[in-house]
Amino acid sequence: MKYVFILVLLVIAGAGALLGGVVAFRWVNNMTHTARIMPGERTFSMPSGVVARGASMIIPKEQREIATKTPNPIKPTESSLAIGRQQFQTFCVPCHGAEAKGGVTGPVATKFIPTPDLTNGELQRQRTDGYWHSYIVAGGAVMPSYGEALSSQEAWHIVNYLRSLAQR
Repeated sequence: MKYVFILVLLVIAGAGALLGGVVAFRWVNNMTHTARIMPGERTFSMPSGVVARGASMIIPKEQREIATKTPNPIKPTESSLAIGRQQFQTFCVPCHGAEAKGGVTGPVATKFIPTPDLTNGELQRQRTDGYWHSYIVAGGAVMPSYGEALSSQEAWHIVNYLRSLAQR
């Protein structure tokens, strides 16, 4: 049985004159009768005038080849590795796992295609720092884009942390 509640709003202004009207809101307590909204069906653009954090542009996927040639501007210091580790734990561990070994080690990864082993030396040799950075910022085939969540500098710190994992 459906219950429909109508909220009537009367606006009275001035010397008691009725100036407003009736506003009705429909509410149904049965979820099968409400509008269906699926994640990913609608995308919302950033408000006008908003600049990406760190004033860096989000790299379009089409420009990945150019991005792979971009050198890492941040030296892999202890401070950089600590920031990268923290950001990796926040954004990457759910899919790639705490050890970055890939597969289905992350709690979210069991729902998707198994992730690659980011500590693999051969994979690390094949990919440039610019490639890793562009993948973090722009996303990939199944990896989401973190360009709005991370500054470009934070993404470079994650790249340094990933490189340190392969050296172990």
